Amino acid sequence: MVAYNHELAERFATMPLSDRVGLLYPGENAKLLSDLEPEERPRQLVVIDGTWHHAKTLFRDIPRLQTLPRYRLAPSEPGRYRIRREPNEHALSTLEATVAALSAIEPNTPGFDRLLDVFDHMIVDQLKVSKSNWRHNEARRPGSPNVPRVLTKDISKIVVAYGEQERGNTGDGSSTPNQPPAPLYWNAVRMGTGEFFRCAIQSDSLKDEAFMNRLRLTSADLQPLVSVDEFRKRWRAFLRPDDRVATFHRSTSKLLEDVGADFTPSIVLKSIALKPKTKECDPRTPEILANQTSNSRPMRRLAWAVRFVEELVERSKS
Repeated sequence: MVAYNHELAERFATMPLSDRVGLLYPGENAKLLSDLEPEERPRQLVVIDGTWHHAKTLFRDIPRLQTLPRYRLAPSEPGRYRIRREPNEHALSTLEATVAALSAIEPNTPGFDRLLDVFDHMIVDQLKVSKSNWRHNEARRPGSPNVPRVLTKDISKIVVAYGEQERGNTGDGSSTPNQPPAPLYWNAVRMGTGEFFRCAIQSDSLKDEAFMNRLRLTSADLQPLVSVDEFRKRWRAFLRPDDRVATFHRSTSKLLEDVGADFTPSIVLKSIALKPKTKECDPRTPEILANQTSNSRPMRRLAWAVRFVEELVERSKS
C-alpha cells in the first residue's frame, strides 16, 4: 500500500487481516521472532516501509497498527545498505528486515538468500553511479557554514515556518502542569511557489488581551480558527512528501512534534554557522510575502526566516 498517512489509515482500517497477524516493529513488548515456537509465529506480517522518521509517523498516524502484536529481530551483523547512513550499526533496510523475518517465520522455505543477492547487486550498481557523479569537496574547516544541501540545491522543497505557542502556566489554572504548550498560531510559506499557510488554533490564550497585543494578532489574523486535530489535517494537506520544514529555532519545530504534526523532517536555521545579515526588526518584506498584509509578530518573524533562507541561497551562488 502506498499513499499519504491519512489515506493509508483509512484503507488499512478496513483491510481483512489474519487472526494471527503481527507487525514487524521494535518496542518493549515486541517478541523476538527467532525465539518463537512454530505455533506462536504470525501467519501474516505487516512491514512498514520508509525511513526511520517516516516509519515512526506511519505507526503514529495509523491507529490499527498500534493494536497489532509486535515482533522484532535481533540482527547478528550490520545491515548491507550502504547508500544512506542508518540510525545504528545493526539497523536493517526494509528488504533485509523482511527477509530476516520470513526466514524466522518459515525457516524451511528456500530462496530467501537470493533476494539479498539481488539487493547486494543493486547497492553496488547504485554506488557506482554515485561515484561517477561525485565531485571533489574540500575538507570543511572549523567554523565553516554547515548549510544543508537541500537549502541550496532545490529551494522548491523548502517550507519556511514560524509558530507561536499558547501562554505558559500562569498559575490561574488555565493550563495543564507538565504539559508542553500547544501551538497557538502557525504561518508558513513554500519558497518555490509562494503558497501560504495560516492557521490559528483554539486556545484560552486567545482570550488574553494583553497576550494578543504582544503578538500583535488581530481578529483577521485569527481566521481560520480551528481545533488542534483540524490544524494537523490542514498542515498535512499543505505539505508535500519531499518537503523540508525550515524553522529558525528548534523550539518552533518542537511545537509540531508536541501535537503530532511533524510530518516531514525539519531544518533548524539557527544551527547553521552563519549569522543573518538582517535583523528581525528589518521592515523590508521578502517578495515572496508581498501579498501578505498582516503586521503580526508571527508574520514578522516568518519574514526574517525567509530572508535568511534567501541569503543562504545567494551565498551558495557566489
